Amino acid sequence: MEIRIYQGNDLTLPDADANVVIDVVRAFTVAHYAFIGGAEAIVLVPEVAEALAARDELPHALLAGEVGGLVIEGFDLDNSPRRFAETDLQGRTIIQKTTNGVKAALHSLDAPTVLVTGFSNARATATYLAGLNNLRSVNLVASHPTGDEDLACAEYIRSLLLGEEIESEEVQRRIRSSATVQKFLDPSQPAFDPADIDYCSKPLSAEFVMAIACEPKPIVRKVMLQPGTKKL
Repeated sequence: MEIRIYQGNDLTLPDADANVVIDVVRAFTVAHYAFIGGAEAIVLVPEVAEALAARDELPHALLAGEVGGLVIEGFDLDNSPRRFAETDLQGRTIIQKTTNGVKAALHSLDAPTVLVTGFSNARATATYLAGLNNLRSVNLVASHPTGDEDLACAEYIRSLLLGEEIESEEVQRRIRSSATVQKFLDPSQPAFDPADIDYCSKPLSAEFVMAIACEPKPIVRKVMLQPGTKKL
């Protein structure tokens, strides 16, 4: 299997059987907790104006996301996994706009299988990929252009697929020491919740992955692992 790792949020990717877009801090950790909390679907949009227009079409949907890491005026939720974990999302649709993860995902749709993940769902994502028939090539996209947290997660998924597992503790260390995370640990920046990093750096046991389908808008839905799937 050919596994290629790329870093950035506006890439033109080579053809592959699967694209996996990674945003550890925080978009796809948020998405993971949204589905754990009962969310039905997540609509991905590139801009605030498109998020507002999407809610006109889906009046019961919740707007969520960030610009520059900060809450967007008029949105229902920010980009905090802690907040998502504490919110009842049963049956809700989320409209999500973020700086890196969503943008990278919207540039990565041209593959038969497109998945999104953070570190919390990385092992389930690798397990799902390993179970696909005739999987010959995978693009792993670390969506933050410079941050080490997404790169660490991409390397972890690659190691699982190749049977050369990197210890999860090493990935956690890299997440917590990445430049992206430092503002969350800075008491002078209270807009960034340090508890979010606990959520972003904690691997969870999950029975599903997050896959994008175009319906026609790009929508993330929960896809269950098949019963009896061999876990990596």
